[in-house]
Amino acid sequence: MAEPRNQGSRLDTPQSTRRQLVRRPAVGPDAFGSFAEQFARFMGTATFLIYMTLVVIIWVGWNALAPDGARWDIYPFIFLTLMLSLQASYAAPLILLAQNRQEIRDKVIAEQDRQANARAHADMEFLAREVASLRMSVGEVATRDFLRSELRSLLADLDERAQESVQAHPREVTAEDEAEPPPS
Repeated sequence: MAEPRNQGSRLDTPQSTRRQLVRRPAVGPDAFGSFAEQFARFMGTATFLIYMTLVVIIWVGWNALAPDGARWDIYPFIFLTLMLSLQASYAAPLILLAQNRQEIRDKVIAEQDRQANARAHADMEFLAREVASLRMSVGEVATRDFLRSELRSLLADLDERAQESVQAHPREVTAEDEAEPPPS
């Protein structure tokens, strides 16, 4: 049997002579989306708001109170506005990406919930049919009270017949009959 050949060692396939000097980093398909979600989660925390507030207070405080030569952003704080706008311009698409991924997860979960509800509904309908059939079959089965009443009426009928037969054929009771115990 022939052994399978490695596709790179075939003679009719040219080898790649081009080599990259710098290798591209291998990033998984969901790595950036996962980063966006973590970033959006962090931006929604009180920690982020406290850090951002501290940065702005320090920025404004330094540029308002420091000597003229040490200030890097004078009163209208245009550079601070530019930095906040830059941060917002990067944050908005990352937040939207995180929301889109969450929406996709929510759709999948909603579909799974819908399927589980449909299965539960089918199971409940099956059980309702089974309970109905059990009720119908129990209606056809003799109950304990019904059997007792039927046995009592049969016993009463037998007692009446015995009385009638005793009255129709009276017999003398002898000493032997009194000495013998009745058969059980």
